[in-house]
Amino acid sequence: MRIGELSRRTGVNERLLRYYEQQGLLRPERLPSGYRAYRASDVAVVRRIRALLAAGLSTATISQVLPCLHDDGEHLVPTCPDLLGELRAERDRMTSAIEELELSRSLLDRVITAGQTAMG
Repeated sequence: MRIGELSRRTGVNERLLRYYEQQGLLRPERLPSGYRAYRASDVAVVRRIRALLAAGLSTATISQVLPCLHDDGEHLVPTCPDLLGELRAERDRMTSAIEELELSRSLLDRVITAGQTAMG
């Protein structure tokens, strides 16, 4: 299928699909005309990519973990032995970032509160 059809089937615009290709997440065949030819299975790959992006993973991380994930219809299931550890490390990194943002928000709240008090 061509890129327009993949875009229609996944709801992902063509520009993003090209970006996924540049990042090594999709590997369409190139026809002699230069057009990209996607497989029907690429629809599921794009859905996995979107789910992993929504989970906060970068495309660089997704390119590493994508080959080790299987979609059982309800969940993405790790299939490589080391993947759980990598995903836990990524979650820990996210948790640290969230904690830092919460601290920043708390400090900003104090400044706002002090400003409201001072300005009456």
